[in-house]
Amino acid sequence: MSMHRKRNKNLGLPELVAIALGGMVGGGIFTILGVSVSMIGALTPLAIFIGGLMALLAAYSYVKLGTFYMDEGATFSIIQKTYPKSHFAPSIIGWFVIFGYISTIALYSYTFSSYLISGFGLAGNTLVHKAVAVGIIAVFTAVNVWSVSGMGKLEDIMVYTKIVILVAISAALMKFGAPNFSELVSGLSVDIKNTAFLNVLIVSSITFVAYEGFQLVINAISEMKRPQKNIARGIYTAIALAILLYLLISTGALMAIPAEDIINNKEYALAAGAGTVMGNLGSTLVIIGAVLATSSAASGTLFGASRQVAVIAESGYMPRRLSVRKNNIPINAVFLMACLSSILVLAGGLELILEFGSITFLLVSLLIAAANLKMRSQTKSSLFLCVAAVVLLSAGGVLILYFEFTNEFKQMLAIIALYILLSAAAYLYAKRRKKAFPKI
Repeated sequence: MSMHRKRNKNLGLPELVAIALGGMVGGGIFTILGVSVSMIGALTPLAIFIGGLMALLAAYSYVKLGTFYMDEGATFSIIQKTYPKSHFAPSIIGWFVIFGYISTIALYSYTFSSYLISGFGLAGNTLVHKAVAVGIIAVFTAVNVWSVSGMGKLEDIMVYTKIVILVAISAALMKFGAPNFSELVSGLSVDIKNTAFLNVLIVSSITFVAYEGFQLVINAISEMKRPQKNIARGIYTAIALAILLYLLISTGALMAIPAEDIINNKEYALAAGAGTVMGNLGSTLVIIGAVLATSSAASGTLFGASRQVAVIAESGYMPRRLSVRKNNIPINAVFLMACLSSILVLAGGLELILEFGSITFLLVSLLIAAANLKMRSQTKSSLFLCVAAVVLLSAGGVLILYFEFTNEFKQMLAIIALYILLSAAAYLYAKRRKKAFPKI
């Protein structure tokens, strides 16, 4: 459903890059580092780079279809318009992607809390941990309800400040870790010999969640300046910056922090490691960077995803009340996503949520790539790039399921159960929509 409201065009290229980076550079890089190092050691930067290439291929289809359809419904609207005779296709993609976003908001807020309370010696206090996480969700709910321009400017400040801090941290880690550079190189040669390349590809697939967020740019299409040009510029610029930043952080961490420390302090590995090699100042800088990264990610995700919820609700595939807007802001959708994210934080089990988010966004990106393959003549897309995206994203999803099956079978069953519940909800709303509108 196309949006025809008059909106203020408050968001320029800097804001769009900030929204995409805000969604990407959040809990992902801080949580996957320990998992990656435990599996493939010094090959972690390689896996992160491959994950970035997968994200760029996925983004290609989003950019082509986003500029073709020009709809803030983004993923949902793309599927709805590409398969106009189906009610179930847009319904299930809508439910999947929104709960994927909810899981990432929960992840970002939980990681925010992990780093913040680690500076006060409260890392082991579960009650405080969860209370702080829910508190940050409440803060950015208020910011998103406040105003679009206010959110955009605040996002600019947080995102660009965190980039400066994280680059400074990476440079400092490399400087302090310079004497260990030869050890890193020798360790890399050992890991190349002893690590199965399949494990590198598995970690690359898990790493994909660290790039989730670039899609949020399309959700702001009604509030952006020059969307035909700025969608592509904003998304590609943000992904390139994210790849560079992740490579700097992971390389700096491997040079300066013992692998055992990264693995043992997974939730706040960078803060613990920086404190060891640089003292309190290093630890404080990392905490500030992590807090900015995760809070801006939570805010950016809440901003973009709430608009997609409103579009889905307006189309009849979610409760209609979620489409209510005040000053063009979908307040009910913002509040619902904040509440569900808070419930996930309080319920715990964020490892399950993280894996669910990874598989979900790989699956959703695969479906968008398939849609672009179908529409390639209209979107003027490269056949090679469309096919490459479908193949790589399919392989990524299979590899994560293989990893879950061989290492976390119960967790895989829980993920399947979540998909069944979401599929049932999507089916019921698709059936209701079909009754209301038998002819599409």
